[in-house]
Amino acid sequence: MKLKSILVTASLTALPLFAQQQKAVYLDASKPIEERVEDALKRMTLEEKVAMTHAQSKFSSPGVPRLGIPENWMTDGPHGIRAEVLWDEWYGAGWTNDSCIAFPALTALAATWNMDMAALYGKSIGEEARYRNKNVLLGPGVNIYRTPLNGRNFEYMGEDPFLASKMVVPYIREVQKNGVAACVKHYALNNQEIYRGHINVEVNDRALYEIYLPAFKAAVEEGHAWAIMGSYNQYKNEHCCHNQYLLNDILKGEWGFDGVVVSDWGGVHDTKQAIFNGLDMEFGSWTNGMTWGKSNAYDYYYLADPYLDLLKSGKVTDKELNDKVRRILRLVFRTNMAKDRPYGSFGTDEHALAGRTIAQEGIVLLQNRGNLLPVDPAKTKRILVVGENAVKRMTIGGGSSSLKAKYEVSPLAGIEARVGSAADVMYMPGYASPAVAEQDKKGAKAEEKVIDPDKLRADAVNAAKEADVVFFVGGLNKNDGQDCEGNDRSSLGLPYGQDKLIAELVKANPNTVVVLVTGNAVAMPWVKEVPSIVEAWYSGTEAGNALASVLFGDVNPSGKLPFTFPVRLEDNGAHALGEHPGDSINVKYNEGIFVGYRWADKQKKSKPLFAFGHGLSYTTFAYGKVTADKKAMTADESVTFSVTVKNTGTREGQEVVQLYISDKKSSLPRPVKELKGFSKVKLAAGEEKVVTFTIAKDALSFFDDAKHQWVAEPGRFEALVGTSSADIKSSVAFDLK
Repeated sequence: MKLKSILVTASLTALPLFAQQQKAVYLDASKPIEERVEDALKRMTLEEKVAMTHAQSKFSSPGVPRLGIPENWMTDGPHGIRAEVLWDEWYGAGWTNDSCIAFPALTALAATWNMDMAALYGKSIGEEARYRNKNVLLGPGVNIYRTPLNGRNFEYMGEDPFLASKMVVPYIREVQKNGVAACVKHYALNNQEIYRGHINVEVNDRALYEIYLPAFKAAVEEGHAWAIMGSYNQYKNEHCCHNQYLLNDILKGEWGFDGVVVSDWGGVHDTKQAIFNGLDMEFGSWTNGMTWGKSNAYDYYYLADPYLDLLKSGKVTDKELNDKVRRILRLVFRTNMAKDRPYGSFGTDEHALAGRTIAQEGIVLLQNRGNLLPVDPAKTKRILVVGENAVKRMTIGGGSSSLKAKYEVSPLAGIEARVGSAADVMYMPGYASPAVAEQDKKGAKAEEKVIDPDKLRADAVNAAKEADVVFFVGGLNKNDGQDCEGNDRSSLGLPYGQDKLIAELVKANPNTVVVLVTGNAVAMPWVKEVPSIVEAWYSGTEAGNALASVLFGDVNPSGKLPFTFPVRLEDNGAHALGEHPGDSINVKYNEGIFVGYRWADKQKKSKPLFAFGHGLSYTTFAYGKVTADKKAMTADESVTFSVTVKNTGTREGQEVVQLYISDKKSSLPRPVKELKGFSKVKLAAGEEKVVTFTIAKDALSFFDDAKHQWVAEPGRFEALVGTSSADIKSSVAFDLK
């Protein structure tokens, strides 16, 4: 590492004379970026330009050594900085100083409903990426939760475009303060893993603009993201990594995106489409038909030698190439050639504690009949912890988000540390999943397990009879088909016989708490028997400590669900209308704009298991009646709503006040209500605060795909304030003139 640093310094010290002779504006970080871009562009050869548009290794693309322009280095992922891999392999490089802090999955971040937590997350992970000298972070992900079977839902921010939009912006801004580009993914309509490499999504423009694009738009227009990653799937029968409508017409045209479009790894399929349809940088693994071990495989990529040949033969001009290179240079000058770029920090206690804080705020108390939680260890002699997820490492696996964490506190370890000598803690696995080899180790093999599920279950149930309280820690686990990239879940139910185990545990001991470690909704046939249910998510390095702090009452839970938990799979719109996962060629989004709670609100015969925005506390809150500062507004005005919230319990707590808007009459079908505001407020026991929301015409608008524009129709609207989409406390009507 020291030798490399010396070499880099030596190469740069030779540049001032060159710069003086050539008047190299591009090296002067005090000059405007666009001036530097144009100066560097005119100095580059055709070969140097083309080289910058494609990878040279698994996670890097070339710079221009002759001009002192450095390489670009990308890193997975959205929840922590991936371990170093070999130059041209997915296997780990065997470094001893690349163990990161694992942050909570983005579902957990979304569940905080707290933009300050999103900023803390972005700041922390941005510092980790910068310290490792990565200038592009491949995340965050903002694909909409369309079905609870999607294997990558845990990487995203839920089902609602407004919530995702508000949470992604501070994340991006704080990452990029470190001179690291946030590469927002996967643009767009990547809502399933089955057939993801080729499935063609059929969706109307209204659903596209209202549901699936807003978070990306916010990332560009408000977060000012410097990079966007295309998705694997197709839309309008064009792959999204080179898609005229998504990339040129919308992203770069309507939204004015000036950053780089990066392909997903292996997501490019055609040289001419890659040239003309908006792609800027091609990354991948053995793409373009390359066989394993092909020498200089990257020279054969679609934007490599095939592109150069077309340019030299005159079959294409350098117009598109220059636009791509301008964007890449802009990326370089914003990141690893930026003035006063900070140094970052890596694997620190500060980052671990930030992750713990985010996890604590994201944990959702779903149910707490009889106030079984929080548990007082001083009054509890025997605690039984059951479930494989109480000890299983969750920072590894799951696909590209798999991490080499500096450490990971398991739920069992967190409970034991918190209880100390106050009570006896016993552990029983209760169930077991098939072992999986660690994906970053070449030649790694999974340890074979001899599993007798009946004995595991019987032993746990017998032990439960002797315990004062039982913590069952189960859920999903990032195995293939269980919250993992590359495949979707096969059903809504819990795997590995957990439902039967839970039912028997609570029968043996009514004081049973079910803790779910998932990134997805699951069915709960035992929900009426279990008194307390906690959604703990994949919470990263400090997972166990965060969970224990909630279970034992050190932290009052304040998380809210960022997506709907349906009772049955058929209660989800995509499945009710028979369109997941499609016919392997096309998938039709027949539910249109009615995703998540928008679909649930339409159903008269069924209610969600747990609604969007739901989450309980160890204290109670009382709401006053919501009021408006005016009875009517014009298109140029705004209206402010106010509501008083009081903590009526005996301890401090946080409540997420949610504002929904309902259009009472419109020319096109609209949801019953849509989230248009939220505020997380902290209240001491007995304290009350007035929460206000101000909305303008855009909050009342819908996308008219016939006119291809946003429309706010005059008429009657209603503002609804509540604690979830299914628990509205009061409403007030107003008119748009």
